[in-house]
Amino acid sequence: MTLRHPEYQYLDLMAHLLENGDKRIDRTGVGTLSMFGAMMRFDLSDGSFPVYSTKRVYWKTAVKEMLWFLTGQTNIQSLLRENVRIWTDWPLAAYRKATGTEISQQDFEDRILADDGFAEEWGDLGPVYGKQWRRWKGADGKEYDQVAEVIELLRKNPSSRRMLFHAWNVPELSQMALHPCHMTYQFHVSNLGGDGLPKVSMMVSQRSCDMGLGNPFNICQQAALLAMVAQQVDMQPGELVWVGGDVHLYLDHQDLARTVLEREPRPFPNLKLLRRPDSIDGYTIDDFEVTGYDPYPAIEAPVAV
Repeated sequence: MTLRHPEYQYLDLMAHLLENGDKRIDRTGVGTLSMFGAMMRFDLSDGSFPVYSTKRVYWKTAVKEMLWFLTGQTNIQSLLRENVRIWTDWPLAAYRKATGTEISQQDFEDRILADDGFAEEWGDLGPVYGKQWRRWKGADGKEYDQVAEVIELLRKNPSSRRMLFHAWNVPELSQMALHPCHMTYQFHVSNLGGDGLPKVSMMVSQRSCDMGLGNPFNICQQAALLAMVAQQVDMQPGELVWVGGDVHLYLDHQDLARTVLEREPRPFPNLKLLRRPDSIDGYTIDDFEVTGYDPYPAIEAPVAV
């Protein structure tokens, strides 16, 4: 019996959106085909790394973004230093609106990189993911490192049902460049007391998901996070379970969807972590060795801001 390639979960959702998606105007004004409620599961226990093959996914960029979240930083300057430009659209739009100047993205990014004062004023995204994950400010005035607390629980009480972190901090939503899309990360450990290493799985609840551009990045970087956490707590990666709320395809991504649906998925690559840092904070992109990735060509598509 040949098992169905797990990437078909993604392709099935794309086909469903094209055929049955609810056409609606969205926050960006671009418009989407939308559905409510979806789930995908990816088994990482054999070392596979779910980087979609039906269009090239720039997995290093995706993992760099995850590493940036883990630093707790919220300014695009550090991302640009890593040649990651995926967050520039929001501060660039804010700068153009506030100043009335039609500065190019390249000039804006160059200025962010060259001028720390300019970066501080215009490059910060507000209290987005990393701030909430690592420096959640409570009503008591204290800062809480949710990620460190989860790792501690995984080590000391792996049967807990309270191993999660999230980013939906209601009082700070209005200060964020973009409300959190992938909101909640919850962990579950199996094979406790059995033969071999315990297996840690992670479920991500995502309130809003752009299936054309966002989801391929999200799945890849979330798998990378699970691999890092598993290594830090001496466990084997288990399943990445992804749950979507408003799952949508932008109207100007329909050609992208039709193109990937014409392609037959190729085997997922394998991921190996080349060293074990002292903590979750110590990883760099050079620690990730991905082998066997053979995707179809990339497909360019616009980002809705």
